[in-house]
Amino acid sequence: MQPRTLFRTVAFAEAVTWTLLLIGLFLKYVTHTTEMGVSVAGGIHGFVFLCYAATAAFTWINQKWTARTGLLAIVSAVIPYATIPVERSLDRRGLLDGGWRLAAGGEKPRGALEKAQAWVLGNPILAVVLVLVGVGAVFSFLLFMGPPDTWFS
Repeated sequence: MQPRTLFRTVAFAEAVTWTLLLIGLFLKYVTHTTEMGVSVAGGIHGFVFLCYAATAAFTWINQKWTARTGLLAIVSAVIPYATIPVERSLDRRGLLDGGWRLAAGGEKPRGALEKAQAWVLGNPILAVVLVLVGVGAVFSFLLFMGPPDTWFS
């Protein structure tokens, strides 16, 4: 899967999970019918949000985006549906073009982040397992912490 395809897929998934969460919030706070939508959709959205942030950071390294561009891509996940126009803008400007530059036979990695990315590209199955375990650990910790509105009560 090329950087463009990966980024586009996860950006779309992040927007879809916003829809699920917003429906859950509507059911909870407007119709007062159920809290289950927020519980289920909130968890799914949280997991996909973390996956999107990891994907944006990985793509940022590969594409050599400026700090401003990389941070914009990551922060766009906080605003409902903003990942879609950000992805389209990046694609239109050619910032998602090309393949994985640090894959076998590609550029020689420089610096710790590029070396880590080269390792991931050389060991994709193990890397996906480790990323999912890492995202799952962060997600589990956040579930343990509870909703943000309860952190300081």
